Amino acid sequence: MTHFVNGNHIQLLRNGAEYFPALEYAIDNAKREIYLQSYIYQADTAGIRIGEALKRAATQGVAVKVLLDGFGSKDLPKTFVQNLEKSGVQVMFYRPKISPWTLKRRRLRRLHHKIAIIDSEVAFVGGINIIDDFDVPNHAPNNVPPRIDYAIRIEGKLLPNIVNSVKKLWRRIAWIHFRQIDIAYVHPKKNAVESAELNNEVNNGVKAALVLRDNVLHRRDIEDAYLTAITQAKSEIIIANAYFVPGRRFRLALISAAKRGVTVKLLLQGRMEYFVMFATHAFYNDFLKNNIEIYEYRKSFMHSKVAVIDNYWATVGSSNIDPFSLLLAREANVIVLDQAFATELKQSIESSIQEGAQRVEALNWGQANIIKRISSWIAYGFVRLLLGVIGHSTEK
Repeated sequence: MTHFVNGNHIQLLRNGAEYFPALEYAIDNAKREIYLQSYIYQADTAGIRIGEALKRAATQGVAVKVLLDGFGSKDLPKTFVQNLEKSGVQVMFYRPKISPWTLKRRRLRRLHHKIAIIDSEVAFVGGINIIDDFDVPNHAPNNVPPRIDYAIRIEGKLLPNIVNSVKKLWRRIAWIHFRQIDIAYVHPKKNAVESAELNNEVNNGVKAALVLRDNVLHRRDIEDAYLTAITQAKSEIIIANAYFVPGRRFRLALISAAKRGVTVKLLLQGRMEYFVMFATHAFYNDFLKNNIEIYEYRKSFMHSKVAVIDNYWATVGSSNIDPFSLLLAREANVIVLDQAFATELKQSIESSIQEGAQRVEALNWGQANIIKRISSWIAYGFVRLLLGVIGHSTEK
């Protein structure tokens, strides 16, 4: 069951253009500690910018701890990591063994979080990796507009939940790496809490929840949170998701909502950059014949993992709606119950639909090349087969 906490101030951040300046400012103003978790860290313009900020903080005596995924950040140069460490930044990798010749269960159990915490007073959660907006798969940087992605900046009473989760994972990985564990809980400053509460009074309060997915106690928490909101939806469901290969329960929930008169809109990735994306097409026919609207974003690369339901329930996070996110990876989403926030996110999604997406029409899809439709089911079958090989285990 999702646990909501009142008393939060939450700011929506669109793309790295808004996220990286906010993150850099927070890092530069840190006094005691910084935790950063990211699936991908690239030594590009954005990575260098944030890296320099982390080094500045460490040289000023701030405890800086960076946890990166061993697969997602496999291309990060060793010299870049060494320079961080020379400045006092502590860097660890989650599951660094990534042999391409193995199908062991651990291979796809990745750290997919994108979280930063500053002095236990400010947190950033979302889907934005430490990578430049113009670093788009299979395209030269000058040939496409920036990718679409989201994060949030959050202050308030949800912070202890985020802090405890991040520190617990750092402690566990440090133990595995035989690192010294020197974690002490930092209580938020009284005036910071009061300031957040004052902002919430002005905004009538913001209720939010941190929803995690792991392979032990929270295997289906994010999926269940989505399903609960979809089942209770009365008027509209808008989902923008980069890798959309939903399971049977999720598909039936969307179709059921559409049948009872709820408007359902899906904004999906139109550029087939990776093989797994073809699996998304396997469900188009069922969705379209049940009046679910499908829009493919083609202007650039859409990396979003967001949704808005009934203009009140909204989520921003790292979790895609596919077997890898919902059944294998460590994920972190924040759910916000607030009309103003939901409206802002909804308007941003709708702007992306209007400016860079094409609607998939049922008639055109029904007459689509038979090879394309067969390919989508082959891709879906491959995804399910791979998931079966990986299997379900209770390992962390």
